[in-house]
Amino acid sequence: MLKEIKIKDVMTQDVITVAPNEDVVFAFEKLMKHKISSIPVLNGDKLVGIVTATDLGHNLILDKYELGTTVEQVMVKQLVCVDPEDNLLTAVHKMNEFGSENNIINQLMVIEDHQLTGIISDGDIIRAIKV
Repeated sequence: MLKEIKIKDVMTQDVITVAPNEDVVFAFEKLMKHKISSIPVLNGDKLVGIVTATDLGHNLILDKYELGTTVEQVMVKQLVCVDPEDNLLTAVHKMNEFGSENNIINQLMVIEDHQLTGIISDGDIIRAIKV
């Protein structure tokens, strides 16, 4: 079943993004407002990183950021991307392969012609295969 469904058919296309110079507090507020778990970081049209609600929230609670800390200072720069024509099995393999230790990556950037065209999460995949 995972081989039959293409990423483009289940990905989120209207991606909420943030600029690298955005304050982490405002980025976290954006995550909470839109009820999403991560935000790709775009410098103009170029994808340069990602920040997650877990990372930002955890570090804000522990007061690890100084006033004025920007998204660029804390974003993850090593991104894992897929093509919209790839199938869900490819996405699942990448989520598992590029995760750390026993964890998976929860979101993959969908790139077409060097542009961010969507994002696919583990939740998107679960919703697509539910019976």
